[in-house]
Amino acid sequence: MRDYIGAIDQGTTSSRFIIFDRTGRIVSSAQKEHEQIFPRPGWVEHDPIEIRRRVEEVVFEAMQAKDLRPSDLAAIGITNQRETTLVWSKSTGKPVYNAIVWQDTRVAETVAEFASQGGQDCYRPKTGLPLSTYFSGLKIRWILNEVPGARKAAENGDLLFGNIDTYVIWNLTGGIKGGVHVTDATNASRTQLMNLESLDWDEEILRDFDIPRVILPRIASSAEIYGYAALDAVRGVPIAGDLGDQQAALFGQACFKPGEAKNTYGTGCFMLMNTGEKRVPSTCGLLTTVGYKIGNKPAVFPIMPRFP
Repeated sequence: MRDYIGAIDQGTTSSRFIIFDRTGRIVSSAQKEHEQIFPRPGWVEHDPIEIRRRVEEVVFEAMQAKDLRPSDLAAIGITNQRETTLVWSKSTGKPVYNAIVWQDTRVAETVAEFASQGGQDCYRPKTGLPLSTYFSGLKIRWILNEVPGARKAAENGDLLFGNIDTYVIWNLTGGIKGGVHVTDATNASRTQLMNLESLDWDEEILRDFDIPRVILPRIASSAEIYGYAALDAVRGVPIAGDLGDQQAALFGQACFKPGEAKNTYGTGCFMLMNTGEKRVPSTCGLLTTVGYKIGNKPAVFPIMPRFP
């Protein structure tokens, strides 16, 4: 009997694995911090290899603490720090650069350049987001432009992009040995590359940012089986849930009806309000993003403050 569900929470300062029983009670958990890297003022990075190891370690420790086997778990879900940007080699699994964290402001000049050409909100009708250092798209552009050989490798299809959810899923499902390259609509909506109408990568924005589509993951729903774990401690367990941390909190707090909202207090303070299946353009500086998408059902949208 598969009596338990596992949840990986890969956050800004730590990785955690929690195992729940059928009543939602925590039966085991493990947590480990990872290093915060500050190469220069305004730059914030994480070591992706350290994050991968920490995830593997907490999964092993939580399973071992209660002597659980993979057959005890029905599925594993993932929630993650959003917007933190990673590009790595498809053939070796090695990152071409450290993960650029959501807090990082190194692309400020690029943001100003694009804003001077089309205005701060030039991509808001498609993405729900203003130009900002916050989102992943311009961070990808920075890596491809600044890391020697990265752009050519990307254009040749040798590199993969992902936010942390994508990187964790790819490694959990085998990495260079068949790892699944996927993200969900909530994480994709925070890249500033996804069109909220189609829930697919927007070709015009990709051209503007000079990002090859071949490096981008498949955009899936927030609840489906993406693949199966290859890590010994949970080998064969379906990886079946993926939501960015704030959207996961909205869903986890059961804000399923339009008008319901949650506020969370962590590395930052974040408020999201469910607006249902209808996208609500704000006239007060709020952001429109994807709240969750369950299987083949329509996406549900929240709005949130512009500067969380």
